[in-house]
Amino acid sequence: MHLVVTGALVENGAVLLVHRSPTRRAYPDLWDLPGGHVDPGESELQALAREMHEELGVRIVAESSSRLGELRLGSGDNAVHLCVWHVGDWVGSPTNCAPDEHDDMAWVGIHELGDLPLVHGDLPALVRALAGPGRSRRRDGTPTAAP
Repeated sequence: MHLVVTGALVENGAVLLVHRSPTRRAYPDLWDLPGGHVDPGESELQALAREMHEELGVRIVAESSSRLGELRLGSGDNAVHLCVWHVGDWVGSPTNCAPDEHDDMAWVGIHELGDLPLVHGDLPALVRALAGPGRSRRRDGTPTAAP
């Protein structure tokens, strides 16, 4: 079983998604959260920090990150245990630093996730929990306030 982490960066009520290149072996031409495999000896949070830097060029603020949930995909040797994390704060502007893996990226409204072809059908339900006050940051980097 492969252990994979993904990060939900949420800003102004939108989550950052990456579009998997049509040439990818696994889940081509679908939208997904950025992330990747956990290397041996690495914690989920360490892998999340590494993947966000490699794929998006951002440094996550570890203290702002929390585990949202997990999904299981596939079976046998191809089974994937996917751990979804909320990244509450980061340093830098996300850019596509892995064009061989992703051919596009976009901020998508949390309530619009169901309109896209996603790698994981359960992803919208997990991410909707982030739509509440204080779970998103504004473009200026400050958290949204509770009403």
